[in-house]
Amino acid sequence: MMKNEMKLSMDAISENEALGRICIATFLTRLHPTLEELEDVKTAVSEAITNAIIHGVPADGKVYITCRCEKDIFHVEIEDHGVGIADIPKAMEPLYTTKPEQERSGMGFAFMEAFMDELKVWSQPGKGTTVIMEKAIGFSYLED
Repeated sequence: MMKNEMKLSMDAISENEALGRICIATFLTRLHPTLEELEDVKTAVSEAITNAIIHGVPADGKVYITCRCEKDIFHVEIEDHGVGIADIPKAMEPLYTTKPEQERSGMGFAFMEAFMDELKVWSQPGKGTTVIMEKAIGFSYLED
């Protein structure tokens, strides 16, 4: 398969988390993922979008999503132009949250790391955050 790309820009409201997840999952199906691979990507993407909406962007902000399929690699970027993350290693610690009053679990980055093959986070305070994730699709048979 040749390279294929999709870009999505959406308002940073919690109702749009499902929209982003569904669009990405639909785009991913062209690689014929297993159900497990599809659920892994959906979970990781849901966490990244939720983080952008809850922690990153003001109510009138946007979340930008770019997906690419290159051969058997699925690549997704979730970007916001919000508050940014001052201490990325701290933010990636399991159970760490900046919104304990909202009963957030602090497991978003841990889930992204667990369900995807690669996770990179770039952020600059006052400028925003970009979460980049990749997953090889179709290799589950190698684990048997």
